[in-house]
Amino acid sequence: MKIGELAKAADTPVETIRYYERSGLLPETARTENNYRIYGEAQRDRLLFIRRCRGLDMSLDEIRLLLRFKDSPDENCAQVNALLDAHIGHVSVRIGELKNLERQLKALRKTCREARESSQCGILNGLSTCQESAPHTGKTGHVHGTHTMKS
Repeated sequence: MKIGELAKAADTPVETIRYYERSGLLPETARTENNYRIYGEAQRDRLLFIRRCRGLDMSLDEIRLLLRFKDSPDENCAQVNALLDAHIGHVSVRIGELKNLERQLKALRKTCREARESSQCGILNGLSTCQESAPHTGKTGHVHGTHTMKS
């Protein structure tokens, strides 16, 4: 199949497929005489695997490690278990951060219960001053691809 057919089969934009090829997640594939890439079921399955991992918020480095083990079926999967345990930890931390964010936003929302002049808006005033309801902790939340596993 050509890249457009692969994109449709895996519900993935063509540019994403090309990006995964450039990043080494998808190996370069054979080309026709007209220089069209030709993909098979193996590439489709690998792309679907990558997409499932991305859907679980895994970084490209984490996916690379998983693919390395997937490509070496006789290896011990202890590192795969460790990777998933670490990822679960990142997700748990992010859930805590999001719950805190929700509390801050709800507290901020309570400062303006009714529509009024913008100059009297509790939300705008709260965002303009350092209030306890919306402190800046200096912590950064989990961002796609920020945590990595050593292979």
